[in-house]
Amino acid sequence: MSLLSKFNMDEIMNCMQCGFCLPSCPTYRQTGKEVASPRGRIALMKGVAQKALAVDEEFEHNMYLCLGCRACETACPAGVPYGSLVETAREVVETRKKEEKKLPFIRNLVFNQLFPYPERIEKLGTALWAAQAAGLHTLARKTGLINVLPRPLAEMQQSVHKVASPTERKKRQKVMKPEGKPAQLRVGMFKGCIMDVMFYETNQATARVLTKAGCEVVFVDDQACCGALHAHAGEKDGAIALAKRNIEAFEKAGVDLIVNNAGGCGAALKEYHHWFHGDPDWKERAMNFVSKMRDANELLAELPELEFKKELNLRVTYQDSCHLAHGQGIRNQPRHLLRSIPGVEYIEMINADSCCGSAGIYNITNFDMSMRILDDKMENVKMTKAHVIVTSNPGCLLQMKQGIIRAGMQDKMEAIHIMDLLDRAL
Repeated sequence: MSLLSKFNMDEIMNCMQCGFCLPSCPTYRQTGKEVASPRGRIALMKGVAQKALAVDEEFEHNMYLCLGCRACETACPAGVPYGSLVETAREVVETRKKEEKKLPFIRNLVFNQLFPYPERIEKLGTALWAAQAAGLHTLARKTGLINVLPRPLAEMQQSVHKVASPTERKKRQKVMKPEGKPAQLRVGMFKGCIMDVMFYETNQATARVLTKAGCEVVFVDDQACCGALHAHAGEKDGAIALAKRNIEAFEKAGVDLIVNNAGGCGAALKEYHHWFHGDPDWKERAMNFVSKMRDANELLAELPELEFKKELNLRVTYQDSCHLAHGQGIRNQPRHLLRSIPGVEYIEMINADSCCGSAGIYNITNFDMSMRILDDKMENVKMTKAHVIVTSNPGCLLQMKQGIIRAGMQDKMEAIHIMDLLDRAL
């Protein structure tokens, strides 16, 4: 396949250039520039596909300035699949760079040497736990050594969770069953890669909540990263390889459904069948996988109401995960769950479904833009006067923790994953 033939011209031409996407686009709102909008980027893709424009540094910059939040898909009256278009554009960029032998060391390390290997991510988590346990993070902050790191990493480390110890992670039960009643469903837990290291307890909380809802939860062996980071970064071959590993792992598990608790992962997992064009055998297997996939909020909405044991007496607001709301169309279920917790006063945030600026690793690769978007988001958060910001995605959770710190509101507010809050009330 030639480089430019990767573009789907039918999808590109479906864009009517109407501009409905403009108000929904975070980077357009920040810059006011047409090339920083979905409509503008699609025009650039069209120019490249028709060989009127080059795949140069400017094209690369404009494709990677996009957060991939997919709010434009919700706004688009023509149903243009912008998310897949921008992934293709980045694949074209990265394919050209590989042809020119311009693969940066860090990129090769992350996408080829780290994320495809869960055991290496596990070791990285152990190293992070050891650093935290030894007080190295605290020492680095107090002595100023933390400033040796690039600014994005130096600021982000303030919001990093306490990582579970290797001993704690080894204690995990592979199968968790409901107490005192037969299981209604046997569900396989998609635990993620970074999610299961940095947010191990959130995965455990999710499993506990699901058992309270009558599910038997299985932590399936041999699963890997979902492939979303690869797909969003133009590494489609790597994404497909990871998808195949996950499909095979869950086929062997023989579960009724598959559940995940990360909006970004879930959007990728539900789109596996789109990654196997021209491969009918794998596409059929992927479609079967996708038919079983549920977000935890989505699955809980299909099950009997949870029986809560505690009143929390909190004012709560909700920050939509972009890929949960715009990618999966899941909006009402988490809000219903929050309103059902005894003692919770739910306050809807203005523009709750606008991006927080996290977007995978965007808050590292495009730090200044990410922080501008986050600071705008925090103005809406402040208006709710909430005690708790609830999210459904690990990246959003870290970003909102960082937003609370930047706003100087650590004593007034906390950010928490919805499954942790439900677990607390149960």
